[in-house]
Amino acid sequence: MSINPDLQGRSYPAAEVYDVGREKIREFAKAVKASNPAHFDVEAAKALGHSDLVAPPTFAIIVAQRADAQLVEDPESGIDFSRVVHADQRFTHHRAIVAGDRLVAELHVDGVRAMGGGAMITTRSEISTEAGEKVATTTSSILVRGEGQ
Repeated sequence: MSINPDLQGRSYPAAEVYDVGREKIREFAKAVKASNPAHFDVEAAKALGHSDLVAPPTFAIIVAQRADAQLVEDPESGIDFSRVVHADQRFTHHRAIVAGDRLVAELHVDGVRAMGGGAMITTRSEISTEAGEKVATTTSSILVRGEGQ
């Protein structure tokens, strides 16, 4: 099955809520070797003006990938995940992600471009709190390799 060019312009609604917890922030910070004390110590985060632990900027990928899964799992997309190569990821933060946030992400397919036997797909996840406050925008590009590539 080839990539459905009609994906461009499609949106996938925000799915389940992602609860940002202190231990999730600490674990992620350790995994990406982020050493700022505000990722580990509540008092250090509060000294910087935050209400709780602050997530490293790339923590937004966790919420964005949950949104991306809707596209990959859409039977109409034509995406074979075993043929996917992650090409690019960008983050625009509207405010810091902190422990206690309840986040959702709405996914938008901004581009589908045929490339040989495959396609480059560009998506945008609009991450906000459950109450609607904008938190981050992530833009991702994946290359879905065609057969024989």
